[in-house]
Amino acid sequence: MRPSESRHRAPRLVRASVALAAIAMPFATARSQAAAPINPTELDSIIRKAVADKQMIGLSVGVMQNGKVILAKGYGVADLGSTKAVTPETLFGIGSVTKQFTCSALLLLAEEKKLSLRDPVSKYMPNLTRARDITLLDLGQHVSGYRDYYPLDFVDREMQKPATDEAIIAEYATRPLDFDPGTRWSYSNTNFLILGRVIERVSGQSFGAFLTKRIFQPVGMTHTAYDPVSSPAMAKGYTSFGLASPVSADPEGKGWAGAAGAIWSTPTDLLAWDRALLDNKVLSQSSFQTLTTARRLADGRSTGYGCGQGVNDRGPAIVLSHGGAVSGFVAQNTIIPATRSAVVMLANTDFSAVGALNAEIIAKLMPHADVPVIRGLGALEAGKAFLDRLVKGEVDRSTLGEDFDSYLTAAKLDAAGAALRQMGPVTNVRLAQTVERGGMEVAVIQFSVGSQTAQALMYRTPDGKIQEFLLSRR
Repeated sequence: MRPSESRHRAPRLVRASVALAAIAMPFATARSQAAAPINPTELDSIIRKAVADKQMIGLSVGVMQNGKVILAKGYGVADLGSTKAVTPETLFGIGSVTKQFTCSALLLLAEEKKLSLRDPVSKYMPNLTRARDITLLDLGQHVSGYRDYYPLDFVDREMQKPATDEAIIAEYATRPLDFDPGTRWSYSNTNFLILGRVIERVSGQSFGAFLTKRIFQPVGMTHTAYDPVSSPAMAKGYTSFGLASPVSADPEGKGWAGAAGAIWSTPTDLLAWDRALLDNKVLSQSSFQTLTTARRLADGRSTGYGCGQGVNDRGPAIVLSHGGAVSGFVAQNTIIPATRSAVVMLANTDFSAVGALNAEIIAKLMPHADVPVIRGLGALEAGKAFLDRLVKGEVDRSTLGEDFDSYLTAAKLDAAGAALRQMGPVTNVRLAQTVERGGMEVAVIQFSVGSQTAQALMYRTPDGKIQEFLLSRR
């Protein structure tokens, strides 16, 4: 229920990337954009290296490009005790990725005119603080002012004991507000427990039953469950303190995750959900817009957050992303509507550093419509060729632009070659991203040299000439 891997490091049920401006355009207008096809073998190699380097216990990854799943694979083990391998069917706690399902359930009821997102909270829970001044949409957008019951990154003493959602709401949503509604954005799991109770009252079903009937079953999410009973299909969660060896994580007490973060799922199921959202198979286009349009505060600032969904409109395409973390688990679900692509990462250690790996794969799925076509070798091949020569203190000057040719003196080449040879062999060369700048292709090339990770920025003009190739440590 922390929003790990997010713009603000905040509560445990996780949000994820958030943007700086509201989005009000139909995503369908961007679907003609494309990203270069990804080689699943290359992806697998990148993920395996990250799992080894970051000493992850278990990781399950799903990648969709152009609406098709190109990778769904488990890495490591689901349980250190049995050493049972993670498979694509292994269930992981997804934490706050649950929130987009909660908001979607709310939107389904709004489509049926059973409630309005503009309804005041007082219509359903009149005893909560300033309930007449806070709407259901305010709750889903984290602008209510209600105190978050899970702001820490560990299970505190209160949360070790079971509790009902009514008791948690009564404890945290009857306090004075942290701020006037609509004036600030502050992540609050409390908001989503309230929404869960509203959904139950309006639908006449338990929250889990509503999700199963209205979302999981229609989408075909056969390996997804709300607040499931422990089973062999579920991964075991782990934690660590002070970089010590991992130990089994004690879960939150019954009732604390709820509509804020109690779903367990797999990458394949979550990719099916992402595709259903893009195709309006669950929500209408209008509801999808509400889910993915960033809220503006009273002073005009954007929160970069829709309803249970982070919205980032910086860069070459809009990115929808939300992270999740419950005790022993971290999760990330990211969608790029422009390329009908998505990445899901689920790990069974609450200290797993999945953010960098997620960002590296997302970069490969971004549209590159503005990057010029370059004559000759592809970016990766050109980068490898340059590095191969640089290690020897050499360069093929016929491949260089005039200014870079002048810049690369014999002394610089000798020094660079000697330094690289001393560090060790250059390995694991890969293309992380290409973008445009100044009419040139800018390729971000990552690699290892000995035990050091490094990257290069390679600038090329359309004639294939390298205008810059500068290295830095990572």
